Amino acid sequence: MRLTVAQALVRFLAAQYTERDGHRERLIAATWGIFGHGNVAGLGQALLESGPAAMPFLQGRNEQAMVHAAVGYARRRGRLSAHAVTTSIGPGATNLVTGAALATINRIPVLLLPGDTFATRPADPVLQQLEVPYAGDVSVNDTLRPVSRHFDRITRPEALIPAALQAMRVLTDPVQTGAVTLALPQDVQAEAYDWPPEFFAERVWAVRRPRPDLDELSRAAAAVRGSARPLIIAGGGVRHGAAQSALAEFAEATGIPVASTQAGKGALPYDHPADVGGIGHTGTATADELARDADLVIAAGTRLTDFTTASGTLFQNPAVRFLGLNLDPYDAHKLAGRPVVCDARAGLEELRAAVAGYHVDPGYERAYKERKSAWELLVDRAYAAPDEDAAPTQAQVLGLLDALVGPEDVLINAAGSLPGDLHKLWRTRSADQYHVEYGYSCMGYEIPAAIGVALAAPGRPVWALVGDGTYLMNPTELVTAVQEGLPIKVVILDNHGYASIGGLSGAVGAEGFGTAYRFRAADGSYTGAPLPLDLAANAASLGMAVIRTRTIGDLRKALAEARAADRPTCVYAQTRTPDTVSGPPPAQAWWDVPVAETATRKPAAAAREEYDRQAAQRRRHL
Repeated sequence: MRLTVAQALVRFLAAQYTERDGHRERLIAATWGIFGHGNVAGLGQALLESGPAAMPFLQGRNEQAMVHAAVGYARRRGRLSAHAVTTSIGPGATNLVTGAALATINRIPVLLLPGDTFATRPADPVLQQLEVPYAGDVSVNDTLRPVSRHFDRITRPEALIPAALQAMRVLTDPVQTGAVTLALPQDVQAEAYDWPPEFFAERVWAVRRPRPDLDELSRAAAAVRGSARPLIIAGGGVRHGAAQSALAEFAEATGIPVASTQAGKGALPYDHPADVGGIGHTGTATADELARDADLVIAAGTRLTDFTTASGTLFQNPAVRFLGLNLDPYDAHKLAGRPVVCDARAGLEELRAAVAGYHVDPGYERAYKERKSAWELLVDRAYAAPDEDAAPTQAQVLGLLDALVGPEDVLINAAGSLPGDLHKLWRTRSADQYHVEYGYSCMGYEIPAAIGVALAAPGRPVWALVGDGTYLMNPTELVTAVQEGLPIKVVILDNHGYASIGGLSGAVGAEGFGTAYRFRAADGSYTGAPLPLDLAANAASLGMAVIRTRTIGDLRKALAEARAADRPTCVYAQTRTPDTVSGPPPAQAWWDVPVAETATRKPAAAAREEYDRQAAQRRRHL
């Protein structure tokens, strides 16, 4: 079968499927693209020739944003279906790097197909080529190597066969998955070759569920039976492995409380008796108090990042030990944990059977449920909005949404102060309602990810919650939502600057330097009048229906209108700084951001004293 390399790749991708638990999905469901001289005559022509039935095409505006949209799609599809992203050479390819890092850190599959410089080098250099005097085989695509789980450059047509098969293997491996890059020189894309028909045969990639080793399971069961104050931390692996029911059954059988990371939040609904909310720096007082006293921590499908462990200061019980229930041995061994290397669902099911008859002391169970009830009163207080004519705080915006949405709604966020408020306050009602990207915490993720989720789950209300800083980073995919007729709901919270990092700056003695959106003052600092930005007008200029609000009453009506809308709609709200009553509870655990060891300014000196006090509580769990 004589086809170009690009045509062969598209035909091959159209025949790839995944299967898990008897459920089958197409692996590469669509291809995003922005065309330039590096891919327009290769992959562009191949996508045109194949037609939308074989490979649907989605037109993007920014290469990084296309990867974010692909990540949003794949996460919503449980990592069983993904998107490809094609770009030209040069800046189109390097724009992929941030999105690739986000996908790999969060372990979400996405196939990257950047164009590359000529393999045959008929003209050297070509337009946009990076010349590296010491290495003729290096191009800008090599920037994608450290952020890809698999990288290959296709310099000969026949090399596509093993490269494509390896790419599919990595994309469907629940441990190895992330960004997979196949760099495609522009001349090779257009080169024809006689392909074996078997290359295009339908192929099903089984997504496995490894069961735990019996010796590891036995040791884990003994640890659970020997614990008096155990705690489960549910991470993203619980959700990726569709282990929510297994987790609920384990918690109900044992009475062990369940805290969640950002990626794991929603593994149990907020009103489940064992749910104690988020854990770590942005967690609840309930979860963090349990973590400080726990003698056994079952880390299920989590990477145990610094936010989760409060930079190594959270787990203070001298006798605390860890069970690492994880697909990846690298994560299972963290904090000197007893590893249980397995799929989250399989591991929780078998561990429940292995500890049959074990249940925590009723007093422990009663105490954490009482603490959870007390925390919910703090959430009520932060959500309360008694003055309909006042401007809302950020927490009150979440409260209005909390009163409006149902289990079918999906909330998307990634950066700023919103992830912390959501982790502490949001009452998750379904297993996939909470979609916060916090592995990379990438500003600009929210809007394109909402597009990906809307493509993956048509008919469900999808909300992108963005601050003004995030909006200014990456608003361009609003055009894509309008073009595709996707009724995403974008809520812009305008607080005139980088509010989250501004607060952190104040806490670490940097006095909010460079974080407000203001004109320069006479002394050269950014302390003048606020900039006259009109983000609502900008969103409208990109084709969105826009609803401006000033008060809580306005916002309540606007959110309901947006939820009912059948076209892309933006709700714009200027938020106010909360007071001690209306604000969310402060951080319940520390986060290590090093403070200047020597400084002449008093705020920095005071911040260093507090830093030294907190850092002294750090532990090495050995």
